[in-house]
Formats: sequence, structure tokens, C-alpha cells
Amino acid sequence: MKIPIFAKKGVKFYDEEFDEYMSKIGGEKLAQDKPLWEVHLIKYPTRKNNAAGTSVVKLHHSLGDGYTLMGSLLSCVKRVDDPSIPITFPSSHATTSSIKRLPESIFSMFKSASDFGWNILRGSNFIVDDQSPIRPENKEFKHGFGISNVTLSLDSFKVVKNKLKVTTNDTLVGMIFLGISLYMEAKSYESRKTQATAIVMLNARKIRAYKSVEEMLQTNSDTSWGNRFHSLQLPIPKLSDANTCNPLDFVLEAHKIIIGLRNSSVLPLSGLILRMLDKIKGTEAAAKHAYKTVANSSVIISNVVGPVEQVALANHPIKRFYFTATGLPTSLSVTILSYMGNIHIAFGVDKGVIDEHQLLSCFETAKEMIFNAANKI
Repeated sequence: MKIPIFAKKGVKFYDEEFDEYMSKIGGEKLAQDKPLWEVHLIKYPTRKNNAAGTSVVKLHHSLGDGYTLMGSLLSCVKRVDDPSIPITFPSSHATTSSIKRLPESIFSMFKSASDFGWNILRGSNFIVDDQSPIRPENKEFKHGFGISNVTLSLDSFKVVKNKLKVTTNDTLVGMIFLGISLYMEAKSYESRKTQATAIVMLNARKIRAYKSVEEMLQTNSDTSWGNRFHSLQLPIPKLSDANTCNPLDFVLEAHKIIIGLRNSSVLPLSGLILRMLDKIKGTEAAAKHAYKTVANSSVIISNVVGPVEQVALANHPIKRFYFTATGLPTSLSVTILSYMGNIHIAFGVDKGVIDEHQLLSCFETAKEMIFNAANKI
């Protein structure tokens, strides 16, 4: 365990030192001759986290995906209200069957072929997002890692959901897209015309509920340990005078795109091509294809479901969870985790390219625009 000592003393909060430390460890690679994880215990209060201290667990993605690692973490915590009662998770409508079902119409067959073709082309460098304020020309040159975060109540989404007949995910994706578009416009008005794509990472397992480490380590299991995920390519709507005046268009467009992809077989087809590459050309070829798909896009989005109740680690109640990813080929990542009736969103950025504070401000503006527009209906 690593316990940092901050030089500044006698201050009430240590947000600046905390950010510098997170940037430092986010930019450092894990040593190859040691276990591929680290635990950092930061014993300083921060205003942004509203906590007396912060525990940071740094893990290499080769150990597993979000499902695997969250399942492992949850094996270490207990409910605060009653440790003897199992942890529960938010209920949701089953979407796996609709995502994985075979096409039921000519439209869905054409949609599947189109989506699958775009996926292959993007992984082969034939389709690449335009250069923009969130996608620099030289993405290999990193300037340091920055992170900003925000917490939203799940209840705050009810107005939009009920009035537009959409889901929380539709609303959140539309909000993120609007925030990104506002940031791009603030940096360059010409970016209104650019093509930008978000890669959304999804759990490829047939079951959503978390299992114990012992169950995940079983072979031939639907919840087996490792990296088992699909990716969806969502085009970020271009900002215009029309959708700026009606920000709910971003939510409706997100809903339309997501419904269209659910009626497509692109997810199992994309998984099939990765498995074929793995078997024919090896794991490195499959990983290279997945890497190129992300590198040729502008932002990566990942979502993990957390507990409904407050949990404690070693008898220390946890106020909030965040997670993020570093070392990505994109300069922007958005990671989302639900916990205790709230959604915790983290924006991870390449500091030399994106101003994380301005990006967060644009997201806050997008949130207010969408909520205010929904309240006027």
C-alpha cells in the first residue's frame, strides 16, 4: 500500500495536491516485474470528494474488465445497514435478448450489415474521426492525465424520462453528447462540422448480476473471469442552431441511435470477428483491431453498475465510487458508475489537449439545458 505525504500543511482541503497526485499515478505505468495492481491510501480531506480520505485502487486492464473487477471489489465490502444481508443492485429492463436476437425484418438485416461494416472499417483505418478539440492530430504524445467528476441523482432524470418516454441511459448519453459538443464549439466554432464518434463499451456476458470471485474463476461459465466486452459506435450529433434551441433533440437522437443498435446484430457479429481474429491470427491481432477501433474514434464511454445500499470496506463506509481508465488511445474518456441512488460520472482527459474544468462546466450547462427544457413541456 502506498500512502503519500503532501508537502502543504495546515489547510482545510487538499484538492490541488490530490489532483496532482492522481495525475501522477494515472500517467505512470505499472511495473512489469510486480503484481499488476496498486493500492493508494490518501489520508487528506478534499472538497471535491467531500470525504476525509480517499482509497485509490489501480489495476491493469489485463486482469479483467469492469464486470470482473467490480465483482472482485464487491467481494471485499459489506452493507453498512446490515452486513449479513446481501448487496442489491438496481433493477433494469432486460436488454440482452433484444440486443442479441436475430434480425426480425429486412430493415434490421440492412442495419446489422451497415453497422458491422462501419465497425470493420473503423478497425482497419478506413474510417477515422475528424481532428477536433477533443481529438488532436498527434494522440500518441501525452501531456499528463486529468480527471474531473460530477454526481447526479437518479431521481433527477425522471422528468426527462417520463415526458420523452426514454430511459436514463438515453438521457445521460444525450447529456454527455451535448456537453461534449458545447465544449468543442467553445474551443472552435468550426468543430460544429466535424465527425466525432463515441465508443461505448458493454459487458458481453449473458448475465448481468455480479458473481463471487470463486464463481467467476470457474471454466465454461457465463460469468467467467477476464475481458469479455463488446463495443458500440455512437455518432455524436453535430451541434446546430436548431438543437441548441431544443437540447432535448440530443436525448431523442441518443434514444433513436441506441434503439437502432439494439435492433441490429452488430454486437454478436463484432464479437465474432474478434474471436475469429484471436483464433486465426492470435490474441495480439484481435487486440490490435480493438485498439484501432478506439484510436480512430474521439471518446470512449464505459458504465458499471454499483450497489443500491451504502457499503463499507474494512468497516469504513464508502461515500462514493468513481472509476476511470488511463493509457487509452483517445484523449477523452467518460466513465459512469451508479451507487446509492446516484450516478457518478468521471471525465478522464489528456491534460495537454482538453481542459477538464471547462469540459465539466460544459457538461453542467448541458444538464441544466436538458432539465429546463423538459420542465417546460
